[in-house]
Amino acid sequence: MLNARDYSVEEILRDGRSILIRALRPDDKARLLEHFRGLSDQSVHFRFFSAKRDLSEAELARFTELDFVRDAALVATLVDGDRERIIGVGRYNALGDEGTPSRAEVAFAVTDANQGRGIGTLLLEHLVPIARANGITEFQANVLGENNRMLQVFAKSGFTVQRSIDCGVFTLTFPTAATETFLAVSHAREREAAAESVRGFLAPRAVAVVGASREPGSIGWTLLHNIRAGFPHPIYPVHPTATELQGLPAYPRVSAIGAPVDLAIVAVPAAAVENVLADCAHAGVRGVVVISSGFGEVSQGGREAEHRLRHLVRASGMRLVGPNCMGIINTDPAIALNATFAPGVPPPGSIAMLSQSGALGLAVLDYVRALDLGISTFVSVGNKADVSSNDLLAYWAEDARTSVIVLYLESFGNPRKFARIAPEVARRKPIIAVKSGRSAAGVRAASSHSAALASLDVAVDALFEQAGVIRTRTLEELFDIAALLSTQPVPAGPRVAVVTNAGGPGILLADACEAQGLSLPSLTPGARDALRTFLPAAAGLENPVDMTAAATAEHFVRTIEVVGPDPNVDAVVVIYIPVLSPSGEMAAAIARGAAAVPAEKPVLSVFMSSRGAPPALAGGARGRLPSYSFPENAALALGAAERYGRWRRRSPGTALTLDAFASRAARSVVERVLAGAHGPCWLEPEDMATVLRAAGIEYAVAERAPVADAVAVAERLGYPLVAKAIAPGLLHKSDAGGVRLGLRNATEVAAAVDQIRAAMAVVGTPLEGVLLQREVAGGVEALVGVTTDPTFGPLVVCGLGGILVELLKDVTFRLTPVTDVDAREMLASLKGSRLLDGYRGSPAADRAALVDVILRVSALVEAVPELCELDLNPVKVLAPGQRAIVVDARMRIAPPSGPQTTL
Repeated sequence: MLNARDYSVEEILRDGRSILIRALRPDDKARLLEHFRGLSDQSVHFRFFSAKRDLSEAELARFTELDFVRDAALVATLVDGDRERIIGVGRYNALGDEGTPSRAEVAFAVTDANQGRGIGTLLLEHLVPIARANGITEFQANVLGENNRMLQVFAKSGFTVQRSIDCGVFTLTFPTAATETFLAVSHAREREAAAESVRGFLAPRAVAVVGASREPGSIGWTLLHNIRAGFPHPIYPVHPTATELQGLPAYPRVSAIGAPVDLAIVAVPAAAVENVLADCAHAGVRGVVVISSGFGEVSQGGREAEHRLRHLVRASGMRLVGPNCMGIINTDPAIALNATFAPGVPPPGSIAMLSQSGALGLAVLDYVRALDLGISTFVSVGNKADVSSNDLLAYWAEDARTSVIVLYLESFGNPRKFARIAPEVARRKPIIAVKSGRSAAGVRAASSHSAALASLDVAVDALFEQAGVIRTRTLEELFDIAALLSTQPVPAGPRVAVVTNAGGPGILLADACEAQGLSLPSLTPGARDALRTFLPAAAGLENPVDMTAAATAEHFVRTIEVVGPDPNVDAVVVIYIPVLSPSGEMAAAIARGAAAVPAEKPVLSVFMSSRGAPPALAGGARGRLPSYSFPENAALALGAAERYGRWRRRSPGTALTLDAFASRAARSVVERVLAGAHGPCWLEPEDMATVLRAAGIEYAVAERAPVADAVAVAERLGYPLVAKAIAPGLLHKSDAGGVRLGLRNATEVAAAVDQIRAAMAVVGTPLEGVLLQREVAGGVEALVGVTTDPTFGPLVVCGLGGILVELLKDVTFRLTPVTDVDAREMLASLKGSRLLDGYRGSPAADRAALVDVILRVSALVEAVPELCELDLNPVKVLAPGQRAIVVDARMRIAPPSGPQTTL
């Protein structure tokens, strides 16, 4: 059961404004009465089916004093100054007098001025999981036939709604189970709302600069100057005493402007920011960018102040970029907004950029200008108190001016949400990311194999791998890949043709391509014959095609025209070493030749010159060609693009979900154990076996035995057996001498028990009993487990090696839920993967059965969120068709951390 009395979630409406959805409280009587009195007669009639004039004290008490089990009520609120207003109410009331009801009636009332903004839909989305957690399996709603808006809320909810009508009243019924359609509708609404909220920042119709300064060169002066340089709409400087700044009328505060303001850029001391934002809320500002530093990056007090800023803007209907950021840029000529203190603006283009570091953002913008890379929009998010990479991804996914997304990240706020949004975006537009902290991420001290193998950086790799995000180690790599993907198509395969006027760089490129998983195939005989007709006799006609140092501009043109269309080729790289001909002439020749390469094949160039690529490289019919200083850079960029293309073409796969019976069986064990525990605890062997078998994971037959009864139990189980110590706090039994294998008779069992008792005495742990288990012979030993990262949540891990797994660290991770495609890729990425196929004469193993174990572990995590750590080690993977059997397992569970308070 879920007591949602403290439920509180910040949400975004479809118009991009924020809102707070929380539980209705007993102290809401006055606010609820005000809400009711603000409803029109029609809205009252739609809600109560009568011309109700007021709410009595008894009704107010009944509406606000709920047990949040049989009944629940949520309100949508906005804050105006110190006053919180209820603008929407959603509630359900259980039907019937039974102790555990399964049906409830649901109803909504939204103030007239706020109808059509999606508030009813949001309230329904949040009521459903509360009801489901409290055993309500079906909702019923009675809606007047003329109440079209409410009928549409239910019709577009994603639920399968049954309708009946009697005397002009529709009775709607639908199950509360979260269907795929409901989740898809909910996620689509969330993305659209986030995108609309970001649009308010990047396409404002009026901007205020709070903290605008008289002093040239200061941040406040530079911000105003940069905005004035291009922004075509009203600009309002805000200064406590000035009446004019840079030729514009100035105002003492935003609320004194007296005209609509979409965006406020705030650059005042940290101590003054909260009051400025409160004034912006009072003035109806849509979004604020807080440049000011001195918040969560400096102290605990700063973190608390930052939290207050977030709550203030969200509760007031605004959104916030920052604090501690350098601002935002939109190069669209119709907007031309440079709301940063950077000294210049990058050229317009198709690359969208996010930087979490303000200082790095300055350097990045300067580097982008030097590379002449075009930017669509740039956002420095700073401390990410509110607007995050998830919101920006939702916006950039729909932005027609953006074709490539670049992220510099230092932390994740909600990686689970990122894991949901990023793959949808990456299937349409490449996402390239640098995530700092790779070297600082250490292995956490932990009590299981699975947790000991995990680190934050492992989690980031798992997240990016699943989401199709191209991760780079350096900013140089990031821009190399961005230069390729912003100007060229994604390659259809790994086959590369190399055209060069020098053999050495061609060999370097061939080696680098191989390291990146690319290949240099032979050209077709027809292509080689065509090259012979015009290249020097000394030219190399294999791949790389070495035209020799005597190659002319015409040789470059004709060679590219022959090689590019070759069906054996997916991409072309052209290398030029300056010899005699001017680089500009050769660049123009390469650009001309590239026009003959099919549009679906990328063309890259390598100009090994200190002067870089000549401008003529952008002059051909194909447009700008990416150019690199060294062969290795080109190979790395092309390899990353090819892997991304492979990810984009593959099926996302299907995750396994436990059926209702299996889920209840596993949950009943976990809930019973936690009810008698005082915190996190490890499951006993019998409970462990029950949970695994409920999840469909085969566990070797075993029975707990008191030490004195071990022989009798062994005789009943049959031989051969394994004996394992049961002792308090004992996790790695093998390390402590607590495991004996190959027991074939009663004498050997008795001796094994004596040996285990002696081993436990050495480590100072009392032996409570032994677990006798049927021995599973043969097979490949594998590990499948779960660890929980405090930021990323549950991670599924798999590897090969049994007791060697921590030594070899040949493991791979994925976030849950894991699909069948993910699971197969996990196994394929292991260095020891070939053991499953039979290595050097060893028998093959049941790879499909191991994939099934991974999927069932992922499904168990989704059904039992209390699961903290899980070790299935070893899993004996038997011959193909003979399944995989777990022979040792540990599971740690903990009570849920409590209700969610923010998204």
